[in-house]
Amino acid sequence: MKSALLIAAMAIVTILLRALPFLLFRKQTPAYISYLGRVLPPAIIGMLVVYCLKDMTPSLPPFGLPEMIAAACVVIIQAWRRSALLSILSGTVLYMALVQLAF
Repeated sequence: MKSALLIAAMAIVTILLRALPFLLFRKQTPAYISYLGRVLPPAIIGMLVVYCLKDMTPSLPPFGLPEMIAAACVVIIQAWRRSALLSILSGTVLYMALVQLAF
């Protein structure tokens, strides 16, 4: 019973957080929100790239090959299909396969 109440409370809070921008900006979206919507996605992707490659050691085997191959996969699929979800998922699956099976 407690678990069901916790899940219900989390679901309600999540729905309210998702609906809040639409409730606050019914008429027109402020310029600063539009600006953030334009500049934050590339900034977040850049931070993810730095975070993913920060522990890579090019001087020690496997010389960063799994990371570089997976990153190249992400870039190629993103350029080809223009789908962030597909490219990130493909790069993650390829990286995990390389680390578990090849390196």
